[in-house]
Amino acid sequence: MFPIKPTDKRLVYLDHAATTPVHKEVLDAMLPYFTEHFGNPSALYHIGREVKNAVDQARKMIAGYLGTQADSIIFCSGGTESDNMAIFGVAKKHAHKGKHIITSEVEHHAVLHACEQLEKEGFEVTYLRPDETGLVSATQVKEALRPDTILVSIMYANNEIGTVEPIADIGREILKWRKAEGTVYPYFHTDACQAAGVLDLNVEKLHVDLLTMNGSKLYGPKGIGVLYKRRGFAIQPLIVGGAQEFRMRAGTEHMPGIIGFAKAFDLAQKKRVEENTRLIELRAYFWKELQKRISKIRLNGPELDGVDVRLPNNLNISILDIEGEALLLYLDEYGIVCSTGSACTSESLDPSHVLLACGLPYEYAHGSIRFTLGASTSKEDIDYVLTYLPAIVEKLREISPVRLSQNPTDNTHPTYLQR
Repeated sequence: MFPIKPTDKRLVYLDHAATTPVHKEVLDAMLPYFTEHFGNPSALYHIGREVKNAVDQARKMIAGYLGTQADSIIFCSGGTESDNMAIFGVAKKHAHKGKHIITSEVEHHAVLHACEQLEKEGFEVTYLRPDETGLVSATQVKEALRPDTILVSIMYANNEIGTVEPIADIGREILKWRKAEGTVYPYFHTDACQAAGVLDLNVEKLHVDLLTMNGSKLYGPKGIGVLYKRRGFAIQPLIVGGAQEFRMRAGTEHMPGIIGFAKAFDLAQKKRVEENTRLIELRAYFWKELQKRISKIRLNGPELDGVDVRLPNNLNISILDIEGEALLLYLDEYGIVCSTGSACTSESLDPSHVLLACGLPYEYAHGSIRFTLGASTSKEDIDYVLTYLPAIVEKLREISPVRLSQNPTDNTHPTYLQR
């Protein structure tokens, strides 16, 4: 039998990297745009102009946090569409200048699959391999640049292991390359979906030309995202049929989503320093206690040193001699919600492509669990997990056909013990 089911069973949601609940203030801001303010922003009559003004104000506020102009903000359906718009948009518009793209092996699949599709269409893609912590260096990017490179896409913060990439350093290397070569290429895109509520997004400091965000990671609604596109260059639209979003994304605007995104982004940016501090302290407690209570456990990604190295809410670990999927299902029985990796790959039993790219053996990647804390996470929630997780791990190990021999801090391939 597994550990006795708790009499105090509660929901402990630790998968905020996948999605977040909508903040009450965000919902309150959105609701009037389902009923009272229902006009089409493209219409000339009063209720249409009223709604358009709300869109303009939302766009202006978002642009302010990014240190850019309002007409650089393009609303779309989410992070995936934003990534696709950036990558396909540059590739299709600028293929006559080159067909080489640089990205990394640890990108979200919205980037990786787009690049794979372009390879089928005659583009060449360089996939940079990170170090063991998931870090891609500016030097790697510099060394991969070629005269026919038209786009570099490196994520700001990794959704699985929380690694914060040196985007500003990479941006500076790209600027040096452009100056030396007398060219405007390559353009630089970053997927900032995980970073948007945590890190500074000033695009001038980051030296990016394109930046992706989405609402569902910000305590905003699902189905809404943003692509920042620097003034002065064109990309090819993915969706045509209207003049909306500066002719970059046709279709009647998702008004409740736009209003919700803007409100959520505003709240997140105002609270981010204080919230980062709280989450870092709570995560440190969680990891310290896990190490005391569970043997053969490994931290994946960077050390827990600070927000400039790793996202403050991310704790990705490998627990040896178990399968992550099995642990996930048993934790769910206790009301504990977490993830084995990227939410967008939940239908696959393959181990995390991020962890494999970081050089972890298959067995370590297959036993990985991602906990991502959020605004509602309390010490009591963490203590609840610590009450039941060790016993579940112990029982799963008893029935596991696999037992690895070495300390999980050793990155070499494991050997097996006889059971």
